[in-house]
Amino acid sequence: MHHTPLRLALRSAPLRRLSQKHFSTTASALAKNRVYPNRIRREDELQTLTLMSASSRVPLITLWMATWCQSCKVVSPLVQDLIEKDKIGEAEGGISFVEVEMDSPDLGGLAGIGMRYGINSIPTLLAFDRQEPQLETKVARLEDLKNKDFLIKWIQTEAARRGEGGAGGRFLGLFGR
Repeated sequence: MHHTPLRLALRSAPLRRLSQKHFSTTASALAKNRVYPNRIRREDELQTLTLMSASSRVPLITLWMATWCQSCKVVSPLVQDLIEKDKIGEAEGGISFVEVEMDSPDLGGLAGIGMRYGINSIPTLLAFDRQEPQLETKVARLEDLKNKDFLIKWIQTEAARRGEGGAGGRFLGLFGR
């Protein structure tokens, strides 16, 4: 059996000049907005969606509501139409939306999961970015929740985060970040 020493084999192999191709990237496609059709009724469902949101770097907007809430029935279609039909937020990187049903027995109402996320009235809009609730930018004033121009700007601002965080705060915003 004949063995060629590795050094000799490498020396005799023709050296190829490495191609000097320039790499280019195409502009990334705009992320599509997504409206989840099923309301969140259990805490693990919210955790799953915030984790998916963090991994895709697409902020999640949540509308905290109750089935008996008449104001929620006005606000929800307005927000959904802005996100789904008008595609507000797509140019900034996309946004996801889901309703959180506060009167679900598995969520514990305002005293349960609501307290953890600083929800003290319904309806309330709260965005999540990198699994962090954006407490400083939550919207609970009914006048703002029914104001289409306000909502457009708010959705665009939240969509522009794209996993970069900011305004999350801790302890309901009492001590900053």
